[in-house]
Amino acid sequence: MPPSLRHHGAAIAFLHTAAVHIDTFDALARELAPGVALTHAVREDLLCATEKAGGLTAAVSLRTQEALLALAEGGARVVVCTCSTLGPAAEAAAGEAEIPIMRIDRPMADAAVLAGRVIGVCAALAPTLAPTRALIESSAARVGRDVRVREFLFDDVWAAFREGRLDDYYGGIAGRLADAARDVDVLVLAQASMAPAADRSGALSVPLLSSPRIGFEAAAKIAGVRG
Repeated sequence: MPPSLRHHGAAIAFLHTAAVHIDTFDALARELAPGVALTHAVREDLLCATEKAGGLTAAVSLRTQEALLALAEGGARVVVCTCSTLGPAAEAAAGEAEIPIMRIDRPMADAAVLAGRVIGVCAALAPTLAPTRALIESSAARVGRDVRVREFLFDDVWAAFREGRLDDYYGGIAGRLADAARDVDVLVLAQASMAPAADRSGALSVPLLSSPRIGFEAAAKIAGVRG
């Protein structure tokens, strides 16, 4: 079996752009839905192409949709895209699949717009900001709320993630969250890879949301496998 694909035909199928997310979601499954089988497909090339282009292109969106639809045909009950930068492609693919396809950060965005009017979006990769802003504005429109988004880009720590220096990556994010929390009602970590920084940030003046746990809970509910 290829290293980029595990447990094909499982209840929840994940499309990642970094292998580090496999352990994250396996751990959440053990905690929240013990015994559930997961599929993990890793496509680093999709995010690399988006980084090179400076944003999600039509060509990369199409390739992402094809990858998600392939997972949907493998017997899963729900397919989840864990890359926020590719999130719009996941929602585009949802209309073509016979099972639900979701982006990991939609539940987080839904929670954020209920938590406050001024939402701070923190990202370590510039192309993630625009789709996350659009996602939050979409979630706000769904419930008829007016929100304002403030963006915080920590792009100088992204090299640490790419080089596998995760302690430096998480620490670099955590050290800036207190400043970002000023003059907002809630902070969101736009990328799933940023979530561990929350445990290192200390007490903040506002709620801090990240996507892996909230998104997994939503996916498990759709799949009917919540513990």
